[in-house]
Amino acid sequence: MKTLALPLCSLALALAAPCASAQTATPAASIAPEKLAALKTDAIAGVDKRAKLVQEMVDSIFSFGELAMQEVESSKYITAILEKNGFTVTRGVAGMPTAWTAVWTNGQGGPTIAVGSDIDGIPKANQKPGVARREPLVPGAPGHGEGHNSGQAVNVAAALAVKDLMLREKIPGTLKLWPGVAEEPVAAKAFFVRDGMFSDVDVVLFTHVGSNLQTAWGQPQGTGGISVLYTFTGESAHSAGNPWRGRSALDAVELMDAGWNFRREHLRPEQRSHYVIKDGGDFPNVVPSTATVWYYFREQTFDNIRKNYQIGSKIADAAAMMTDTTVASRIIGTAAPQHMNRPMAEAAYENIKQVGLPAWTPEEQAFAKQVQKLVAGDEDGLDTEIKPLTPPDKEPKSGGSDDIGDVSWTRPTITVRFPSNIPNLPGHNWSNAITMATPIAHKGAVAGAKVMAMTMVDLLTRPELVAAAKSYFTDVQTKDTKYQPVLTNEAPYIEMNADIMEKFRPEMKKYYYDPKKYKTYLDQLGLSWPPAVGSQ
Repeated sequence: MKTLALPLCSLALALAAPCASAQTATPAASIAPEKLAALKTDAIAGVDKRAKLVQEMVDSIFSFGELAMQEVESSKYITAILEKNGFTVTRGVAGMPTAWTAVWTNGQGGPTIAVGSDIDGIPKANQKPGVARREPLVPGAPGHGEGHNSGQAVNVAAALAVKDLMLREKIPGTLKLWPGVAEEPVAAKAFFVRDGMFSDVDVVLFTHVGSNLQTAWGQPQGTGGISVLYTFTGESAHSAGNPWRGRSALDAVELMDAGWNFRREHLRPEQRSHYVIKDGGDFPNVVPSTATVWYYFREQTFDNIRKNYQIGSKIADAAAMMTDTTVASRIIGTAAPQHMNRPMAEAAYENIKQVGLPAWTPEEQAFAKQVQKLVAGDEDGLDTEIKPLTPPDKEPKSGGSDDIGDVSWTRPTITVRFPSNIPNLPGHNWSNAITMATPIAHKGAVAGAKVMAMTMVDLLTRPELVAAAKSYFTDVQTKDTKYQPVLTNEAPYIEMNADIMEKFRPEMKKYYYDPKKYKTYLDQLGLSWPPAVGSQ
């Protein structure tokens, strides 16, 4: 397979034919520039009008703090808002109880724009917002230690603002909102792709929390990967009385882990791989008859991802042979290496420049520096300058994964990041939850919603932009590199985290945000904002 080709390409592609997979028509002519500018001004006003809704959604979903595949309250809450506003909701998408789509169509024709963002939390990341110290509301419980509580607020506010404009101006098109459930274990979006969620879609806009207002095109820093469980089965026995009669599944897990750790030296330095032992037995006095280890195999190309997965599976088979056990594997999910659409990113970046970063107060800056100091990060405070839109690196650095990558190989896709968090934090950590139900998160989400709304207006009213996006997808992105799905007939891992949420949800419910009684979640918790620096 050839590497991703990234020649210079811009909106000069606008006259190229759309890709053959498109299912919908687009308007016949572009809107006049002055009219487009006026519509975007109105879109910004529509988002500002919904700033209170943004705050309530950010705070409510933060308070739910749900883990992958168990986003019950979050999904119920979001879909209720969308149904109230005229969207048709389909639940249980792709066999996942917390997955859904919410669709609204105006007129005949026009593009179908899919708009998504993640909603799941992080284990053991429960944290009181707005305090620069470790203080969970429910010790040991999950929480939004990445900030996935904020993206749906961005998308819903933007979609409702654009819906008003579509009705007023008789702009044809379809808005299709959807949730990134179970993103942390990359356990959903490849299933969405496999089961046809995007078969009727022209373009995809995705949002993700960040510390700046930005987008990108081409292959970004990071990896794709495969998430897989290996379960070994042996035979139990008395560990002291008759150990020779047992066949230890835990021994097999430990041998697999040792084998993989020795193999790492002989893999490309770009790879990232990690594992946790999910089941290591019951009592030391009983030879473990079952044991399970969960692996992530990450790399930067489809071929290298598959190669490392095959190596890992071979080592698992060898460990089973050495211990006279058997092994079965289960793919939990996949994340393709991302590739984002250049024409769409360029259009979104023009809107980013117009919106700009929020005006942070001196107190907010001081608080951000205090949080950075708390976790030994560079004390730079909140970002105050928009980062430029630059070409992708010829050799992107390795790093994390996101299963939006699978979507990006299905339809033209971009991610818009919005500044609801603090730079220089560890990521996937309780400290990343500290700002996520504060005015910092609210301001950042409003800024992101404005960019999203303006970009939706571009896609709805500029057929040449949709055509250019499809041409880039066909003639650049997928010209030499094709999507290589891994899933076949696997079922989604819907039982994931059920035991954890069953344990913690009763106590977490005591802290659910009630916007009818309290202006903000900080008010409900009796916390002042901004906190006095040094009082933490």
